[in-house]
Amino acid sequence: MNVFYNRKGVGDTLLIAIQDIEHPTFERKGDVARIFDKKTNKTGGFNLFHASKYVEVDANGQVDLNEALVDKINAAIRQNGFDEKLHADFSPKFVVGYVKEKMKHPNADKLSICQVDVGTEVLQIVCGAPNVDAGQKVVVAKVGAVMPSGMVIKDAELRGVPSSGMICSAKELDLPNAPKEKEILVLEADAYEIGQAFIK
Repeated sequence: MNVFYNRKGVGDTLLIAIQDIEHPTFERKGDVARIFDKKTNKTGGFNLFHASKYVEVDANGQVDLNEALVDKINAAIRQNGFDEKLHADFSPKFVVGYVKEKMKHPNADKLSICQVDVGTEVLQIVCGAPNVDAGQKVVVAKVGAVMPSGMVIKDAELRGVPSSGMICSAKELDLPNAPKEKEILVLEADAYEIGQAFIK
């Protein structure tokens, strides 16, 4: 679940994204609109209008979630007539990973298939950076991460190979003085633990 707020650009509306849906439609009750798939009835997300009546949010883009804020959002959804309860994953979405293995992509010359240990699991990530290699510590944007550009990281398939997450460059992380080349950020091995949160 990702939550966004941009009062200047969108107005006093909290945008709550849960999952992608193929046939979107919506139902509005009071200050809440539920966006759902008209064929499967799966909820894709909610819009909370006049959000400042219900929650205090100081954000211009992605909102940092905590339990208290999620409780207030759930209370607002209930108050406006919906009985669905939102659940948030508070684990860090940008973490230090260790590239255990790198293989050539069978269907693309410039892509590599990497097995990346992120502490709690090993993720398969297809990477196009020329400098990625086994034995590196790198920054991984896990599924659900929102990049500084606004792009949400999702499970994907690149040229027929599943990929879960992204190995990031300094530019993609919007780090100061980032090089313009499409090279991933390689971390100093001794300075970072596998799985720890990466904070700019």
